[in-house]
Amino acid sequence: MDAVNRIENALNLAFSRAEGPSCPPRLAAAMRSAVFPRGARIRPRICLAVAAACGEDDPAIADAAAASIELLHCASLVHDDLPCFDDADTRRGRPTIHAAYGEALAVLAGDGLIVLAFQNLTRAARSPHQLAGLLNIIGYAVGAPSGIVAGQAWECEPTVDLAHYHRAKTASLFAASTEAGAAASGAEARPWRLLGARLGEAYQVADDIRDAVGNAQELGKPVGRDAALGRPSATQEFGVQGAVERLERLVREGIESIPLCPGANDLRALIMLEATRLLPKGLARHAA
Repeated sequence: MDAVNRIENALNLAFSRAEGPSCPPRLAAAMRSAVFPRGARIRPRICLAVAAACGEDDPAIADAAAASIELLHCASLVHDDLPCFDDADTRRGRPTIHAAYGEALAVLAGDGLIVLAFQNLTRAARSPHQLAGLLNIIGYAVGAPSGIVAGQAWECEPTVDLAHYHRAKTASLFAASTEAGAAASGAEARPWRLLGARLGEAYQVADDIRDAVGNAQELGKPVGRDAALGRPSATQEFGVQGAVERLERLVREGIESIPLCPGANDLRALIMLEATRLLPKGLARHAA
């Protein structure tokens, strides 16, 4: 089974255990709408790619880790879109969760996805040792002091270091993806952190570029939000061309950091392919 189908099956399995007659129907619908139909699923795909590169021997736990990471990512999008943060009306070309279900249910749906992510891990782990390792990796990437919650909170501070902000808001969950993929395959997790961190920073730089010069119809979400909200961004700090150069350097450093493993060459090729998809169409002309 290919990675995309593995991820969708794992996410549906997680939801099958959360939905039921006792769950408020609109809450269940809001949670499901936040996750399906799918987005790029780049974080869980990286998780499975690292697991495969390390010689994956337990697909079930790798699938569960990948699905839990995606549930946490989707929860962060629900909260990020709220009126108190981005106040975005569309996501993936559809109404955001608060636009469709109301702000109260959006907050609860995001909270529910966070809890579901950790419930999903506990059901799939084969041993307490395996569970503890994955909970530590993924939990660290989500909370304080350096996870996505902390990253969102940096937007509430009067001054922000751009690299610190990007590492927390985006790179932390990418780092969890590479570490969790390694851990799920029985490999040492820590050496894989730098790859995820660099890819996450690169992805956030690309997101800043898309926000500055992208097309809302093409991206499926509003653009120009960083400038409108006065948030730090790579394009503001380096200019569009400088941001593109920073993205390329981060991807290169990530690839160079890949530890020795059976599938290193295939993983490098996959990362290069993903990197070419990050920039919006026509950027070369715009940047020039």
